Amino acid sequence: MRIVSFGFQTWGQRTLAALIASKHDVVLAVTHPASDDAYKGSWADSVEDLARANDIPVHLTERADAETIDIVKRAEPDLIVVNSWYTWMPKDLYDLPAHGTLNLHDSLLPKFTGFSPVLWALISGADEFGLTVHRMDEQLDTGDILVQKRLPIPPGITGTELVYAGMDLIPDAVDEALAAVESGQPQWRPQDKAARTYFHKRSERDSLVDWTDTADDLERFVRALSEPYPRAYSFYRGEKVEIVGAVISTARYGGTAGRVIVQEGGGAVVCGPDAKRGNNYALVITRIRTADGTEHDGATFFRRGGYLSDTPQPS
Repeated sequence: MRIVSFGFQTWGQRTLAALIASKHDVVLAVTHPASDDAYKGSWADSVEDLARANDIPVHLTERADAETIDIVKRAEPDLIVVNSWYTWMPKDLYDLPAHGTLNLHDSLLPKFTGFSPVLWALISGADEFGLTVHRMDEQLDTGDILVQKRLPIPPGITGTELVYAGMDLIPDAVDEALAAVESGQPQWRPQDKAARTYFHKRSERDSLVDWTDTADDLERFVRALSEPYPRAYSFYRGEKVEIVGAVISTARYGGTAGRVIVQEGGGAVVCGPDAKRGNNYALVITRIRTADGTEHDGATFFRRGGYLSDTPQPS
């Protein structure tokens, strides 16, 4: 088959690598230009560089405009394969090839459609995640499923480690999907739209700690937001601080959510619902990073006690 690849960042690069390794012909790679955006600058393995190293024509564009559609049409693809494409794809593009367009989405659809699915899966407490290859349609991540690969979410894993685990699923998923399409009898499975969950694009506000969450939720939240993602943060004595390391307390703590005291080798933060009853475990912050980039031991940093809050007002 003649295949056109649409993709960006490491996800797109790994998908292109899998297509190149297949027996099929990659006739065009469409990708976004390199970006100074903080997020796009992360996971920045280059689709363009890999394509050029393999003598594959490259089209750089921010969006699937009329010029892009014309270039793809002239490449005469039998199939388009997409992973990590940032802008809308019109129907006259994704329906152009005889076999349509496959999209790779790093969740077990119909769960976690939308953005940053791996992080949201870990934050939400899901016990598994994976990779779905589905047919592209007019909505976001709602097309019929062709291939799914599943993995458990093990205790203690970080968001970064989970992202890498998901990327490792790409080669086998691509191979299985291409074989199914080439067979002429792919087994499509419609998604249960009633079971769909949609998660929005993450922004800085989404890394702000809510101290009324449980210690379990907060410890997982801190782990999910590992480098290179924006760290979980709060405000202490009027200054923004990032939480780099944390564990769940052994004892239970009561009082006002957000109150931090030196206990159990770090700064133990009272947290959870109805905290005044003293039934909740605390989040013990072991490592903290201040605005100047310096990391501090939690017990030393919080030796004066006080409160962590969601505003920069001193407390």
